[in-house]
Amino acid sequence: MGHAILKQDDILQPDRYAVSGTNTKNGRMVEASGVLCYFDTDDEAQQAGLDWARALLDVHG
Repeated sequence: MGHAILKQDDILQPDRYAVSGTNTKNGRMVEASGVLCYFDTDDEAQQAGLDWARALLDVHG
């Protein structure tokens, strides 16, 4: 699962989105990332989180 989290450091700064990811199996968390990167849009952040989760599945099955 990819996650996008709105990050607002300062009201005068543009919105940024932190991305993280989690993998679950049978309803239990298998692995979670910390913040992977920051993006300007929610969609970019979500896609990066999904890419991380897919890559983890490719490596660990």
